[in-house]
Amino acid sequence: MKQVIEIDLTPQQYTTPTLLRKEVARKANIPVGDIVQVQVLRRSLDSRRGRILYHTTTEVYVGEEYLAPDIRGHYQDCHNCPPVIIVGAGPAGLFAALRALEVGLKPIIFERGKPVEERKKDIAHLTRTQQVDPNSNWCFGEGGAGTYSDGKLYTRSTKRGNVQEVMHRFIEHGADPTLTIDAHAHIGTDRLSGIIANMRKTILSHGGEYHFSTRITNLIVKPDGASSKVCGVVDHQGQEHLAQAVILATGHSARDIYELFDRQGWLLEAKPFALGVRVEHPQPLINEIQYHINPSNRSQLQYLPPAAYSLVTQVEGHGVFSFCMCPGGVIVPAATDGHQQVVNGMSNANRSSGFANSGIAVTISPADLPADAQQGPLALLRFQQQVERHIFNAVGGSITAPIQRLTDFCQGKPSSTNNKSNYLGQTLNAPQHELLPPFVARCLQQGLQDFGRKMRGFYTDQASILSVESRTSSPVRIPRDTTYQHPQLRGLYPCGEGAGYAGGIVSSALDGINVINSLVIRG
Repeated sequence: MKQVIEIDLTPQQYTTPTLLRKEVARKANIPVGDIVQVQVLRRSLDSRRGRILYHTTTEVYVGEEYLAPDIRGHYQDCHNCPPVIIVGAGPAGLFAALRALEVGLKPIIFERGKPVEERKKDIAHLTRTQQVDPNSNWCFGEGGAGTYSDGKLYTRSTKRGNVQEVMHRFIEHGADPTLTIDAHAHIGTDRLSGIIANMRKTILSHGGEYHFSTRITNLIVKPDGASSKVCGVVDHQGQEHLAQAVILATGHSARDIYELFDRQGWLLEAKPFALGVRVEHPQPLINEIQYHINPSNRSQLQYLPPAAYSLVTQVEGHGVFSFCMCPGGVIVPAATDGHQQVVNGMSNANRSSGFANSGIAVTISPADLPADAQQGPLALLRFQQQVERHIFNAVGGSITAPIQRLTDFCQGKPSSTNNKSNYLGQTLNAPQHELLPPFVARCLQQGLQDFGRKMRGFYTDQASILSVESRTSSPVRIPRDTTYQHPQLRGLYPCGEGAGYAGGIVSSALDGINVINSLVIRG
C-alpha cells in the first residue's frame, strides 16, 4: 500500500532517518516496522513563527516494494541521422542536444571554449594571475556561465515545459536525486562540472559531435524565396559546416554574435536588463536573520542549510532586486576579456564558505540612456560595456574588484576600512557611489536601505559591496517567431539566455528542448 501524507518535521527529525520514520508512522497511524520506504516528494523550510519546520509531502510504502522510477532519456543511435548544428554548450545547447538524440537528430556542438576539465585549469590560472583568456573563463566554455554559478535550478518559467524533465536529465547524469523535492534546488559548482562531462559522454556515445575551441564567425545564408535560409556556419578558421538547421545558444556574453548580426543588418532588438553590485554578508548573520534564531531554537542550526534570501523593491520607477543569491559562496571575476571588471557569485554543493553573496541589480531600459544613445539594437549593450570599462579603468586597469562597506556606500562616503571578502582575486577600497552610473547608484542606495527595513539586520557595516554585477541577462534579443526561427533567417533558431529568451539554467534548458521540438514538428 502506498500513502501520501502532509507532515511538518523539525530539522533534526527531517535529517535523522530513524526520527523521520517514527514521525511518519505516528502521522500515518501505522507501526514503524511496517514501513518499507519513506519518500519525500516536496519540502519547504518555514521559520516565520519562531519555530523552524520543514513542511513536507511524503510518500509512505507499507507492505509494498518501492521501485525507483526510470528517469533515463530514451536516446537513439544518431551516428547517421540528419545533423543539426548547435552553437554553444551551455544549458540551452546541451539540453537541445540531449533532446535531439531522443527525436533522431545528430547534434553537432560548436563551443568557443574548452571541455570542462580544461576550463577548470584556465579558471585557476585566471584566479592566480588575474589574466583573462577571452575564450575560456567563468562565462565561456563547456557548461556555459551556469557551470560556475552554484547550479541553481529555480525557475518561474513552469509554463515553458516540463521542469521535472530537466531535473531528471541532471539526476541521470549524476546529480543528487533529491533535486526534485526542493522549490529552490541547487547542484553546486563542484558537482556540476562532472555532470556536464557525463552529458558530453552521453551525446558522444549516441552519435553527437563536439568541436571545442571553435568560435563561429558567420552564418551560411542562401536566398529562399522572400526570405533567406541558414544552411550552416563558418568557424574562426574559415571552415564551413553544413546542416539542416542551426540553433544559436551562445549565452548572454557572446557579444561578437550581436556584432555580427548588427554588421549584416539582421534583425536585433535592444532588451531591458539589470546592472548593479554583489553584496556580501557573513553567512552566520544571514542564518540568524532568516531562521529567526533565539535560545529556544539555536540547537536546530546544526541541521539547517545556509540560509538564502530574496528581496525586491521599487525606486524611482526601477525594480531593485536580489539576483543569483549564493549562500556559503564566493565572488568570482567574471570578465570575458582583459578590459572589463565584472563580478558574479558561485558556491559549491555544501555551501560552506562562511560568506553569503547576492547580486543586487537595478532594471535598465533604453529610456534610461541619454537621448542620443537610445537608438539602435546595441544601445544597452554599449551602456553595459561602458560601465564595465569604467570600473576596470577606475581600479587601475585590472580585474581587481572595488570594495566598500554597504552602509558607507548608501551614505555616499568612502570606507576608511573594509571587511574581509571572499572574492577570488584582489580588492581595492573604492567609492562605488561615485563609480557607478548616478541613477544606478541612487537606486541601489535607496533599495539597500529598504531591504534593511524588510529584512532587519541586512543593512549593516558588516556587509560589503563589490562591482560590477552586469551580466544578469542579455541586453540584446535576437528575434524569433512562433516557430522559434528568426523571422529573416529561416533555419536559424535563436535560443536561451543569449537570444533573450531565458534567465537561468532551467529556463535555458527548457528553451533548448522546445526549439528541438519545434524543429521536429516542422519536419
